[in-house]
Amino acid sequence: MTAPLRLLDLLKEDLDAARHRDPAARSALEVALGYPGVHAVWVYRVAHRMWREPSLRLPARLLSQLARAATGVEIHPGARLGRRLFIDHGMGVVVGETAEVGDDVVLFHGSTLGGKSMRRGKRHPTLGDGVVVGAGAKILGPVWVGNGAQVGANAVVIHDVPADAIAVGVPAQIRLRPKAAPFDVEVDDPAIYI
Repeated sequence: MTAPLRLLDLLKEDLDAARHRDPAARSALEVALGYPGVHAVWVYRVAHRMWREPSLRLPARLLSQLARAATGVEIHPGARLGRRLFIDHGMGVVVGETAEVGDDVVLFHGSTLGGKSMRRGKRHPTLGDGVVVGAGAKILGPVWVGNGAQVGANAVVIHDVPADAIAVGVPAQIRLRPKAAPFDVEVDDPAIYI
């Protein structure tokens, strides 16, 4: 088992992930100063560490709300986010308290990892590694989105999505695809943008 990364190492990874995944990123300084999705993830990393200490839950929640006001991205400090998450454009992204997000995930603006129940317990989605969630997509409830899956723009996902599949439409329909390289617009199904 590897030791957990130090906070500064995680923040650098987040910065590098944004630079790697956004062809418009010209420099690390530009990303560090001007990318609200990166800022939201950075604040989440601090708030999540606070959230793990029961006496700091209220300050963690307030910090997350300040980040929401500043970035337009709402990430509950109780959510569990993996490494190298990239939130492109940011505005309108919502990640609920019991959501779990794997490594190397991309969330586009307006996407929601939300609940559909008011009961306590697991009520938000779990995303595997390498998942791409298109603009405006809604993934609702305690569903599983498998490794390498893609959720199309404006899709509404209310059932599990298998690994390496594409979910498009309202409600989302599953399209299976052959295993491909990680998200690459040159090889991926254009239906995810419709």
